[in-house]
Amino acid sequence: MPNYFLDTSALAKLYHQEAGSEYVDRVISEPGSRCTISRLSIVEMESVFTIKVRTGEIGEAQAEVAKRSFRADLSQGRLVLGPLVSESQFQRARALLAKFAVAEGLRTLDAIQLAVGLELKDSDQTTILVAADQTLCRVAQRAGCPAVNPEDQSTF
Repeated sequence: MPNYFLDTSALAKLYHQEAGSEYVDRVISEPGSRCTISRLSIVEMESVFTIKVRTGEIGEAQAEVAKRSFRADLSQGRLVLGPLVSESQFQRARALLAKFAVAEGLRTLDAIQLAVGLELKDSDQTTILVAADQTLCRVAQRAGCPAVNPEDQSTF
């Protein structure tokens, strides 16, 4: 059974119904699978909820419910929190940016997420990166990490 590393773009789909939510729900509910997130995702999820309120996608009450659900998923082990972001991961992120930022448009926080995901893959803790970001998925594949975009129905 695969173990997944969920980027924040995929993780957000658990808490707000949108394209790709069904796939992420299925992944997290697979018997025997494990879904790991980086600690960076905790910060990014706060931003995601705030943006959704500011743009009117959800109300403040819905955002609070989503935040509570997210915290519950972490405390109940439905989501596994990855290790602290280390100096080696920052260095790997910098190398990923040097290699992929110009040609592929890799962004800073995505590089950090990918560096965490690659380290987890290297230590056999995850096997597939899930991200609702074509650029991140493409760069992950080029860096040696299988990736799936939950919004792309042709990938599953």
